[in-house]
Amino acid sequence: MRVLLSTIGSRGEVQPVLALASELRALGQDVRLCVPPDFRDWLAGLGFAVTPIGPELRGKGRPAAGDLRKLAEETVVTQFTTVAEAAEGCDVLVAAGALQLAARSIAERRGIAYVYASFCPITLPSDLHSPPPMPWRSASTNGDRWAEDARHLNATFGPTLNAHRVASGLAPVEDLQSHVVTERPWLAADAALAPWPGPPIVETGAWIHPDSRPLPAEVREFLDAGEPPVYFGFGSMSAAEGLAEAMLAAARAHGRRAIISRGWADLALAEPAPDCLGIGEINQQALFQRVAAVVHHGGAGTTTTTSRAGAPQVAAPRMYDQFYFADRVRDLGIGAAHAPGAVTAESLTAALGTALAPEVVARAREFAGKVRPDGASVAAQHLLTMAPVASG
Repeated sequence: MRVLLSTIGSRGEVQPVLALASELRALGQDVRLCVPPDFRDWLAGLGFAVTPIGPELRGKGRPAAGDLRKLAEETVVTQFTTVAEAAEGCDVLVAAGALQLAARSIAERRGIAYVYASFCPITLPSDLHSPPPMPWRSASTNGDRWAEDARHLNATFGPTLNAHRVASGLAPVEDLQSHVVTERPWLAADAALAPWPGPPIVETGAWIHPDSRPLPAEVREFLDAGEPPVYFGFGSMSAAEGLAEAMLAAARAHGRRAIISRGWADLALAEPAPDCLGIGEINQQALFQRVAAVVHHGGAGTTTTTSRAGAPQVAAPRMYDQFYFADRVRDLGIGAAHAPGAVTAESLTAALGTALAPEVVARAREFAGKVRPDGASVAAQHLLTMAPVASG
């Protein structure tokens, strides 16, 4: 079976896709990946066939309101050309994460199976929860909010998508939301951390790629030189000036050292400090087992990795599903949800005080055993049932 796995997100979407790709390859399947060019060299270096899609994501700011429609049209057009090319000869197309708008149309045109996979429950329509917060939303009930989202999706992307569908000999779609998500989407999120409220869908568990890389020598030396530090990292998020200093101040307020991940914002102290270590991309699975707490942006992957490591955490959400995961961290009692708004030394100090409380540390360690590591394997087995039957 030949499978195309497609995503246009940041590392939080690409790494789970890599986990599924690795499981499928181990089962003898032919896997292709369609991802942003930021990740092409990394995945190609692991031996996967990679088709880059769209511009690089790193360094891209939020588009101006007047550019949104143009960006929407370009996104759909790019998918109809790039994803279609990558899907040549494939049996299954898996669209993982948001804005996979043309993938189902491409699967229809090629006559192959299609799966939509989400990494967070609240990105899948249900009257039992509200969709992620968006600036256009004004409705007050869950059902009305999803209907509002559907209208916005149709108005923004529908005309371009349907023009391409008609040109490909396909009928136009009236409801883009249900068209993309399908009646039975997949949820690639851990059931204990991010449960699905119903009705029945395919719940695979989180797609976790095992990371066997050793920690760099300078990181091991820093960890061995004192008490466990606090890790700070906001992934692909932008950052205000002085955030690194605020992070170190919060750690010091609790008598802790700090490890600060530079991330896409290139976080760094203005002046070096002996109780702070700046790092680049690293094996978080190994590192998070050796820190006192993890302060992050609330992305699905980082929240899952932290929970599985048993470290208490502070989630400081900025957008989309990050607010959901911050709330889950708070509600489960395994850390703190930073209040919306600016992140300061004072706000981080207060949130860390909650996360480092002995009872929260104990709950975080206990919860670690509830996070399942086999979601990618479960998903791979589901995909094998879609394998075409050989003739003859």
